[in-house]
Amino acid sequence: MSAGPNPDPQTPELRLDDAKATRNLRQGLISLVVLVALVAGLLLAVPGLHTVEHHILRMPVHLLAVAIGFEVLSCVGYIVCFLLVFDRAPRRFGARVAMSELAFGAAVALGGASSIAVGAWLLIEKGARPGTVAERSAVLFLLTSAINLVTLAAAGLGVWLGILPGDRDLLLSLVPGAVGVIVFFAFLSLPRVNDSLIAGRHGGRFANWAGAISVTIRATAALLFSFDWRLLAAFAYLWFDIAVLWICFVALGHSPPLTTVVLAYQIGYLSNVIPIPGGIGVLDGSFVGMFVLFGVSGTVAASATLVYHAIALWIPATWGTVAFVLLRRSRHEPIQWLPPGVRRRGRSARR
Repeated sequence: MSAGPNPDPQTPELRLDDAKATRNLRQGLISLVVLVALVAGLLLAVPGLHTVEHHILRMPVHLLAVAIGFEVLSCVGYIVCFLLVFDRAPRRFGARVAMSELAFGAAVALGGASSIAVGAWLLIEKGARPGTVAERSAVLFLLTSAINLVTLAAAGLGVWLGILPGDRDLLLSLVPGAVGVIVFFAFLSLPRVNDSLIAGRHGGRFANWAGAISVTIRATAALLFSFDWRLLAAFAYLWFDIAVLWICFVALGHSPPLTTVVLAYQIGYLSNVIPIPGGIGVLDGSFVGMFVLFGVSGTVAASATLVYHAIALWIPATWGTVAFVLLRRSRHEPIQWLPPGVRRRGRSARR
């Protein structure tokens, strides 16, 4: 990742200033607390939800500890994946930026966009070039999205073909799996489409945009098909988070097939585009609805989903907030970017 002199803090790339970012994170955390309190109040006040409360209170503590450990490993996976993409960032600084992104993603409405903006701002503030940061941020987003597609395709098609256990219903197995395959290969083919139909034949903003997208996709594919061990971290980021949800079902004594958890998780997370802090209420309802379609008891699904969501929100939100505070305290301290072409220990392929 290229780095140079610190840009003027008044430039458009740094519109997200220190006070605004801190305020957004603080307001997001307060919103999470309020929403969690409302959910807890409903569990206590609505008679029909007492069964959910009863299930949650009976979950073994040691299994909840395992679930928390899996969420920590998921966060570590994102850190390593971030350092794979932003390969010139110092480890400590890069890890703190990655965790700050997760905190904003968990606590702030439109968390995905907010986390990317915050990560870019923190990198540019320390001297990274805005164009490079934008390109590498897109690579990180596409890389993690590709892992989601691969997982969705493998689970859906594996169940439909009878290779993996689960409900072989056409709409719940083949359709999600086929969508994953189609979108994944369409994603890989976009650079060739650009080269054959757009590049050199058309000009203007659209051609420039298509060219930039092609460059980003090629960079993403180069990482995705590399032999770098840190690529496993991109899978760990997703798979350990899914494991948290599965362990919550195990703790309730009603564990559906793991492929069912994977498919319900992947499809249910589509609701997270609705701008609610932490997706509280929206994501939970989506998960429960998906599990009911897969034949899981609504009470069990609600219990497992609420505990999963609490863990998946508060671990990255708490850890990431600490990382963000540490970054702001050291914002005036210079950092030493790694020289171009230097490989981190264990890296087997240069970008």
